[in-house]
Amino acid sequence: MVNCVVRNWDGQETGQQVSLELRVAKEENAAHIVHRALVRQMHNARQGNASTKTRSEVRGGGRKPWRQKGTGRARAGSIRSPLWRGGGVIFGPKPREFDLKMNRKERRLALRTAFASREADLIVVEEFGEKLPRPKTKELASAIARWGVEPDAKVLLILHDAAENVYLSARNIGNLKIIQATHLNVFDLLNADKIVTTAAAMTKIQEVYGE
Repeated sequence: MVNCVVRNWDGQETGQQVSLELRVAKEENAAHIVHRALVRQMHNARQGNASTKTRSEVRGGGRKPWRQKGTGRARAGSIRSPLWRGGGVIFGPKPREFDLKMNRKERRLALRTAFASREADLIVVEEFGEKLPRPKTKELASAIARWGVEPDAKVLLILHDAAENVYLSARNIGNLKIIQATHLNVFDLLNADKIVTTAAAMTKIQEVYGE
C-alpha cells in the first residue's frame, strides 16, 4: 500500500490523499526480481551492431608481400594479416542480439516492487496543465522546487497524458525526465532521486499495474 498526500501548484498540502495498492514481491525475493528486470532492460537497450572485419573480409592482401626466403625479414603471406597495421581483427565483435527473456508476470511484479520501494521519494501533485497556458521552463522549475525537490536532484515526472505545454516547458531542464503512466520502467524508477506524479497518473497506474 502506497499512501501520499496531494500537493497543489504552490506546494501546499490540499488535505487529499491518494492510495495505491500494488502486489509486490516478497521481501526475500524483491531485490533479486528487480535486479533481473533492470539487467534485462539494460541488455535489451543495447544495439549490438558493433562489427569488425576478419582477415578474409579486409580488402587487399591477395599477393604475398615478398618471397618466403632470402630477404632476412619475417615470413609474411598477406598484408591483411592481423599482425599488420590495417589488417583484420582477431575475435573482434560481430553484430549480435543481447536480448534477455523474462516472463511478463515477473516483469510486472518487478515494476510494481520498484515503484512501491520509492514511496519515500514520491511526490503527488494536482493536475497542473492549466497552470502552463504556454511553455514556460522557469515556472515549471519553480514549481518543482516548491514541491520539495532539490535543485540538483534527478526528477522523474509521471503524467497521465502527454500535455504539450508541460513537455515543452520541461525539455530544457537537464535533470528532469517525463514519461506517461503507461510507460513505467524499472530503470527510470530506480535512477531518479525524486518521483513527481499527478493524482490522475496514480489512478492510471493503479488501473494498469494494480492486480
